[in-house]
Amino acid sequence: MLGDTTSGDAPLGGGAGDRPGRRALILVENLSVPFDRRVWQECTTLRDAGWDVHVICPRGGKRDTEAEAVVDGVRIHRYPLRAATGGPAGYLREYGAALWHTARLARRVGPVDVVHACNPPDLLFLPALWLKRRGARFVFDQHDLIPELYLSRFGRGKDLLYRAVCALERMTYRAADVVIATNESYKDVAVRRGGRRPDDVFVVRSAPATDRFQPVPPQPELKRGKPHLLCYLGVMGPQDGVDYALRALAKLRDEVGRTDWHAVFIGSGDAFEAMLQLSRSLGLDEQVEFTGRIPDADLVRYLSTADVCLSPDPRNPLNDVSTMNKVLEYMAMGRPIVSFDLREARVSAGDAALYAPANDEAAFAGLVARLLDDPDERARMGKIGQERVTGQLSWRNSQTALLAAYAAACRNHTPVSAGASVRAGSKAGPKQGEGRAVER
Repeated sequence: MLGDTTSGDAPLGGGAGDRPGRRALILVENLSVPFDRRVWQECTTLRDAGWDVHVICPRGGKRDTEAEAVVDGVRIHRYPLRAATGGPAGYLREYGAALWHTARLARRVGPVDVVHACNPPDLLFLPALWLKRRGARFVFDQHDLIPELYLSRFGRGKDLLYRAVCALERMTYRAADVVIATNESYKDVAVRRGGRRPDDVFVVRSAPATDRFQPVPPQPELKRGKPHLLCYLGVMGPQDGVDYALRALAKLRDEVGRTDWHAVFIGSGDAFEAMLQLSRSLGLDEQVEFTGRIPDADLVRYLSTADVCLSPDPRNPLNDVSTMNKVLEYMAMGRPIVSFDLREARVSAGDAALYAPANDEAAFAGLVARLLDDPDERARMGKIGQERVTGQLSWRNSQTALLAAYAAACRNHTPVSAGASVRAGSKAGPKQGEGRAVER
């Protein structure tokens, strides 16, 4: 749970974040910033603790397109990047370009006290090592377990590429001074498989920004004339279970006999077109709507109107031990959830969700029908979710763990950036976080 105690007891008072002039460089390849909500929360937490924060990340497609920007006092350096297509070879091309641009921009940033690398991929330890040789400490922020992601996404088994990603993960663990894990399952991997001491692994759980996820009055027109609205929010990749959700909805219609619902799928990903085709082949065109990525204001309108939210991630090596951001965002909006029975889904949602046996689409459909028939249960579960997100799962608890991780990384470390030119790192630039699309 987000509010669990962290793995280390490093004191926050007198830590690295309390000393003026400390500089942190955060490396991200998977998403642009501030579009990446978790990374942006980390940036603003460090900024508020006195750090001069720089970020290197790819440019976004429709937002975060400037090559360089200062957003709320955080300086962001962005590079052009073409997303991978065509399987593993496409990822090698993408990652090679990202590493070249990251190294180029890191030289421009100059000396830093902490380099904070967020995977995927497990290749950012290479520029991190270059900075570490120049006096920086290395914080590895493990967003995904890449070996499990490889097995779940490509279905190639433990082949040569699988062994290669395992080796890269080991090298990243070995290079890091401190590891940040998103949940206790990931921490266990860092200790068991990565050989890290438990005191060097800090659990910093993702949490929704509750100030951005505030319910608004329901808008019945979003239901397209139906009594109920079902909602999916998130990435649409091969491992994310949108296909399971669509087949479950077909069963809800054909086997349970329910047509009193409209469903909206919010988000995008490399399986988006395939999911559109699957929806058409299942005859769901009239009842299922795909919006793509949408601004936060529209997202909040849909979630505020939804009767049931869907978390159809199938059980696989990655999903069973991963925290799903959409689950926490559903909870922040007070929505009841139907999920497959995954270990970390239960840790996050608790009694805010109903759990179908793993990958059982018929059971998933049955639980959706059960909630549609019970408004009191829906309200009770929604309240439980909101209480968890504003309490034990809140970002303020993760902030404490993040700052403890930085304090541990910088203990007995002499600042190397005190004499460096701080280029507008503390100057607030134009706010660019408005109208942000969903990221997961």
